[in-house]
Amino acid sequence: EDMIAQFLLAQAAREANFNLTEADLKSRMDALATQVGGAEVLSAWQSAHGYDQASFQIALNRAAEAAWMRDKIIADVPTVVEQIHVRQILTYNEEDARTALEQLNAGAEFDEIAALYDPITFGELGWVPHGYLLDAGADEAVFALQAGVYSDVVATDAGFHIFKALERGDHPLTPDALLTMQELALKNWVAEQRAKSEIILVP
Repeated sequence: EDMIAQFLLAQAAREANFNLTEADLKSRMDALATQVGGAEVLSAWQSAHGYDQASFQIALNRAAEAAWMRDKIIADVPTVVEQIHVRQILTYNEEDARTALEQLNAGAEFDEIAALYDPITFGELGWVPHGYLLDAGADEAVFALQAGVYSDVVATDAGFHIFKALERGDHPLTPDALLTMQELALKNWVAEQRAKSEIILVP
């Protein structure tokens, strides 16, 4: 899978007119030799792993192309996106979650119930972008909410949640959220390219 992704990225880099010059390639080879302890050590490693000088240069060139395209995809991820400021009530059995939902529906304050289950953060999740929450069902439930509205009970591997949207709008990504969105953008790009490519694996 990693090799297929690298080939797709490298191919896209060439289509975008990225070109690693002979001087750049030599510089990378020299830096790699220095890093591993000298040209002889690098040559021995190449031989042990089935490379000759030409095939290793091709592999190194492809890796550089793939890295350039990966960086381009990541750089295109916006740092300000629509997000929802979320708080949750999290329980570890469905019965407690259903009881909490009944209390909310009867007029209880969300924050007061959230504090019973999480007295440290009161269920605060902060601002989250679409795709940030690990569970797809939770992510879908959160982004179906308008500000001031809470969800039904949502079951995930972590437990049973009731989410409430406090605010909704464009907001800067936190460093952690930005990293997650960059990883998601790269994953989605590879999946899209793979879906429209003919991939032949040769033994």
